[in-house]
Amino acid sequence: MLVAKLYAYALLSEFILIYPVYALLFDDAGLSVAETSSLFVIWSVTGMVLEIPSGAWADAVSRRLLLCLGPLLAGLGYALWILYPSYWVFALGFVLWGAQGALVSGAYEALSYEELERLGRQDRYVTVMGRATSIGLVGAASAMGLAVPVFAAGSYLAVGAASVLACVLCAVMALALPEHRTRGGGADGGRYWAILRAGVEQARTDRGVLHAVLLLAFVTAIWGALEEYVPFLAAEAGAAKAAIPLLVLLVWLGATAGGLLSGVAARFGFRRFALTIALAALAMAAGAISGHVAGFALIAVAFGAFQLAGVVADARLQERITGESRATVTSVAGLGDGLLTVAVYTSYGAMSPYVSHGTTFALLILPYALIALFAARRSPADTSTPPRPGQ
Repeated sequence: MLVAKLYAYALLSEFILIYPVYALLFDDAGLSVAETSSLFVIWSVTGMVLEIPSGAWADAVSRRLLLCLGPLLAGLGYALWILYPSYWVFALGFVLWGAQGALVSGAYEALSYEELERLGRQDRYVTVMGRATSIGLVGAASAMGLAVPVFAAGSYLAVGAASVLACVLCAVMALALPEHRTRGGGADGGRYWAILRAGVEQARTDRGVLHAVLLLAFVTAIWGALEEYVPFLAAEAGAAKAAIPLLVLLVWLGATAGGLLSGVAARFGFRRFALTIALAALAMAAGAISGHVAGFALIAVAFGAFQLAGVVADARLQERITGESRATVTSVAGLGDGLLTVAVYTSYGAMSPYVSHGTTFALLILPYALIALFAARRSPADTSTPPRPGQ
């Protein structure tokens, strides 16, 4: 039942019909491109500022509570967008959405790992998280497909109401998740700050944990940011406007398959894991610079491999974390992911006037060569982890 509830939460958290149309809502409200871009900045900054504090809150109080509050905040933001469409209300909605991401990040992974560990099934964490990620992608794709007829039937009010309903159902599902933890000392401020300090200190001073935090942040951030530019790459490759959503769907299918195959990758050793990252980068670069829509088959394979590698990197971080600050340490990796994502967005924008989208993709993929070398190097701090087959 635990796994089924985790999957249901992952599905509902992404089944948000307003996602494909909120840009249209902003445009109809008279927002400029610059104003819309500023909203994305507000969203990103909110998530990064709250990432680690919310992780410590999850460790000190209740991960299940935060998993419940997060969707409710997002749902409130969507409702405000529909009822009072204006720049400052949109900004407030993005603050609430950013807070939702921070509350859930770290708490979901920590609860999942420790509940599986309690059942003696922590070895299934990679498989469960891989499938949960894929189910989330399916939920998002389903929401995109359903948004078209719902919007046609009831405009923004209909998609907004459906999105709020999904958030409420997600919050209810969070309350159904089990949480068996002994939290001595209550949930006072002193305990909160002690857990926060312990989590940050573990991420900073424990070499094995630090390496795992860095690996997870770098593996997930670059390709995750580049995903936003896939439609531009498709247009540059000569795809017709009607075909671009199909190419985006192909890439999503690749990422979904990667999540489903994560359980197999859990058996990868250091070198095989590093080789997966290197080959994915090569496939991504080749597909991007090919200048042909056929190259999207390689890009889909690359996205699948990066998705797989991200799930495995998360599992190896969870294996190394000790003590009560699991969500806090995981949130440190989430903060790193956020900072790197902003760096990729900034770099892409700076390069775009001078080079093609394909070349920009290839250049921004280059750091994965260093990441692969980093992943292949087993440090002394990693030797305490039991070797996996193939190591």
